[in-house]
Order: sequence, then C-alpha cells, then structure tokens
Amino acid sequence: QVQLVESGGGLVQPGGSLRLSCAASGSAFSISTMGWYRQVPGKQRELVASITSRGSTNYADSVKGRFTIARDNAKNTVYLQMNSLKPEDTADYYCNSRVFLLDYWGQGTQVTVSS
Repeated sequence: QVQLVESGGGLVQPGGSLRLSCAASGSAFSISTMGWYRQVPGKQRELVASITSRGSTNYADSVKGRFTIARDNAKNTVYLQMNSLKPEDTADYYCNSRVFLLDYWGQGTQVTVSS
C-alpha cells in the first residue's frame, strides 16, 4: 500500500511560480513511476508530467518548457516546479504512483492562477 500526500498548491498570479510536492510512504518509491495529473470540473483527468525510476521524464505539450518534474528518492518525494503559470493551468493537481501494475493517488491540491 502506498500513501501519497501532496502539498504546495495555492493562489498565484499569471506569470508566477509554484512548487508542488508529493511525499510517498512505503519502500517501493525508488522503483515507481511517479506522475502529476490535473483535473478541472467537467473534464477528464490529464497527465501533466511523469518521471520513471530511471529519471526519464515526459510532459504534456501544454506545459513543456514551463514545468519541471523531479524526484528525490532519499526523501520519497516527487516535485513539480511550475513556472510562467497561466490561468488555464488552474486545476486540482494529483500525484500518482505506478508500481507493480498498480496505481495510487493522492488527495489532490488545488492550484488557482488568477489576478
């Protein structure tokens, strides 16, 4: 069983930055693929960024060049650095862990980009 706890969401002005953190429990973090997803009401949850156990990253086209995903295996934590935020980045952001063909989700953290 993996528990994920996100933090770092909030209200930010357009052009601003936020860093999301996701702390994971358990001993399988280092072999897990970690990801950040986001969802707005009425729409499907979408992948924002992911990072494999070997550090390979993947980004949605809409965030390339603005967001960076990173992991610290010593701290069982994955981060999402979000720069140059836009109003359309407003959503609930969820941390995901995929290991042994199982998916685990955090409770989500809200990000609002507004002036």
